[in-house]
Amino acid sequence: METILHTLGTVSAALAFGGMVFFSAVVAPITFTKLDEANAAKFIRGIFPWFYLFVIATGGVGALALLTLLPWAALGLGIAAFGAAISRQGLMPRINGARDQANDGDAEASQRFERLHKLSVHINTLGLIGTAAAVIILGLNS
Repeated sequence: METILHTLGTVSAALAFGGMVFFSAVVAPITFTKLDEANAAKFIRGIFPWFYLFVIATGGVGALALLTLLPWAALGLGIAAFGAAISRQGLMPRINGARDQANDGDAEASQRFERLHKLSVHINTLGLIGTAAAVIILGLNS
């Protein structure tokens, strides 16, 4: 059973880390360089809920699988999953609302969007650090 949990945790950590890096380093930058602003915003707004679900699922499964085997790795994955859940359920609707109001000319909404977006980037960065730590811990304990 330990081997199954370790393997499940390792695969989950690799998927979470790889997915987060790919989205941040490839999908988002290319979207905003290849599409006009309106279509890029629509695409990113459509993909974010799925991105967050992916991180919640892979981080959550990995955290549960590793909880008793490698608790520090589990913590890193748990942080990523929890941050994605907060971002998906709490921040994303507020960010989208602020962006819509800003696009309608509301200057306060523009500032609110910037603040909320920065918070979401910090949460995502913390999750990325958590998943990277989990991958490193798993590598050192293989």
